[in-house]
Amino acid sequence: MKLIFFLTEKDETRQKIRFHDYDTIYKIPGLYEQLFYDRLRCISPIKVAEILNASVAQAKGNTTELRVLDLGAGNGLMGEALVNHGISRMIGVDIIPEARDSAHRDRPDIYDGYYVMDFCNLTSDEIEELSSWSLNCMTTVAALGFGDIPPKAFMVALNIIESDGWVAFNIKDSFLDQNDNSGFSRMIRELIFSKYLNLFHLERYRHRLSIEGEPLYYFAITAKKVADVPTQWMDRYVD
Repeated sequence: MKLIFFLTEKDETRQKIRFHDYDTIYKIPGLYEQLFYDRLRCISPIKVAEILNASVAQAKGNTTELRVLDLGAGNGLMGEALVNHGISRMIGVDIIPEARDSAHRDRPDIYDGYYVMDFCNLTSDEIEELSSWSLNCMTTVAALGFGDIPPKAFMVALNIIESDGWVAFNIKDSFLDQNDNSGFSRMIRELIFSKYLNLFHLERYRHRLSIEGEPLYYFAITAKKVADVPTQWMDRYVD
């Protein structure tokens, strides 16, 4: 795996940071946005929020009625994009406290609640707390398939959403390639065409640029949840 570093400089002190050291990046106000959005031109929060809004409208629904679980919420960019479409009830979840702290610092009015939780190891109290929000939508952006959110965590989150609720997320385009045999790739290919989800929208788009300036393509997906995913089904996709 290629490791990419960059340097920051403050008060004549240089700091070497790995490209995906999110805990360190989130501590520096504006650095995440500068890296991924200003320089690498990431559009995924806006794109996924747009197709969710369009899908809900096409189904004769109203985004103002959505109660959203933003999984892998980071510093709140996806939450901010959702608020722009009228979503008024939303909780954020991430596995690292630095993400929550940066969201509270940079976007304090976006989330109604923000939790630091490991969705592969939720306690009964945490499940009860999440369920109390009566969530009927899950979003996750730029966090699937690279070890950030494992297959089990994604499916556990899906099970917390009410049946007939919405799911909106993005994935690297290669994850739908039959030649990719990783647990996540197999899970996502089978899940979006399974009896547990009804696929609503699938669109390939340019997610962002690579460090070398080449376009990286993802799929943006919306679906409606039909039923919970059984534990036995989840276990098939653990790498």
